[in-house]
Amino acid sequence: MLSMIGLVGGLILLIILTLRGVNLFIAAPLCALLVALSSDMAIFPVTADINFINAYMDGFASFLSAWFFMFLLGSLFGKFMEDTGAADSVASYIVGKLGMKHAVLAIVIACAVLTYGGVSLFVVAFSVYPMALSLFKDANLPRRFIPATLAFGSVTFTMTSAGSPEIQNWIPIKYLGTSPYAAWEVSLVVAIFMATFGYYWLNKMIKKALANGEHFEERDDDPSVVDRKRPHPITGLIPLLVVLLLSFTLHDTLQQTALIIALLGGVLSIMVINFKYFHDLAGAVNVGITGALVAIGNTAAVVGFGAVAKVSPAFTAAVEVMTHMPGNELVGAAVAVSVIAGLTGSASGGQVIALPLVAPGYIDMGVNPEQLHRVVAISSGALDTLPHNGYVVTLIRAICKETHQRAYWSMAALTTVVPLIGVALAIGLFIFF
Repeated sequence: MLSMIGLVGGLILLIILTLRGVNLFIAAPLCALLVALSSDMAIFPVTADINFINAYMDGFASFLSAWFFMFLLGSLFGKFMEDTGAADSVASYIVGKLGMKHAVLAIVIACAVLTYGGVSLFVVAFSVYPMALSLFKDANLPRRFIPATLAFGSVTFTMTSAGSPEIQNWIPIKYLGTSPYAAWEVSLVVAIFMATFGYYWLNKMIKKALANGEHFEERDDDPSVVDRKRPHPITGLIPLLVVLLLSFTLHDTLQQTALIIALLGGVLSIMVINFKYFHDLAGAVNVGITGALVAIGNTAAVVGFGAVAKVSPAFTAAVEVMTHMPGNELVGAAVAVSVIAGLTGSASGGQVIALPLVAPGYIDMGVNPEQLHRVVAISSGALDTLPHNGYVVTLIRAICKETHQRAYWSMAALTTVVPLIGVALAIGLFIFF
């Protein structure tokens, strides 16, 4: 009982501290320590095999090891797009062709294309942010909606849809023997719903803010390259296409390494094509490296909390309850994956933990594996975007340099509420049709 109180209390405290803007290098270990103490877990390695220090640092270091080069190259790619003026050039071209009122749509489409092309969510955020900043500036839209716009195009109707190369759509294959296109008909309906309803809601929130007198606010650290010659828009799009094509082509054979190669190709293509347009190459490199370290550090700090939570007795008990819920199996799977994803702050984590426990029994009971695949995939992309989620923290704080108080709630509406409605729609379609 005490362990469960500590787990829930630690998670709530982490969410509160994150929303209040407390440094995650302090908040995450502190909340993880609360979970460890309430679970009677040893603090130091000298006293037990399972201890707070080892558990936290294993989670922290494993994320750092797996994602360092992608964060580094992704950050450099974004800064190079900024410094050369390529992002401004592409943004101006889009606004000129589509008009100011379609600036948000252009960002959503760019994120959706890259995500569905296999580019990592973190990388999409780094890559598209410079263009999003320019578009919001040209259209005079409140910049606090940039994180919501980027996230909506990345982690809702594309990430968990049939055919998506993102890991959230591929994990169920291992446990269910399905394909990435499992239940594509229902997936298509749900994706169209999430895209249209979410876009409508996003525009409504932005229009309400504009009606209240909000507008784009420039900052001292914004890129200042507007008063000089900029590259042709096509030379700004080519690096993005290089990242997309390399990632899509190499994804199946090289998996995560494909993203490193794709980003390296994007960085090199910017340097080759737009080298003469660099405003301050050395400065862009320094800022890009610093940004990458801050982003991956914040994310790893939160992952460390999840690692401690996963070895607590309360987490084991919670998983047991969640994976043995009575009633409709699709509903049970959706609830189990959503809750575990929320506890760990990870959509893939929710799937990897829940599927080995629920899949064999549900398949033996005759549950359609394709339906289960789609429900699990969509539901994993709902509660995973609570305030402490690594992607959310990186996008809001490190990339967009916003605060959770300003930017999180609009993001939550699109990346938590909309997917929850989407998974309910999917289950309804499977049950009644």
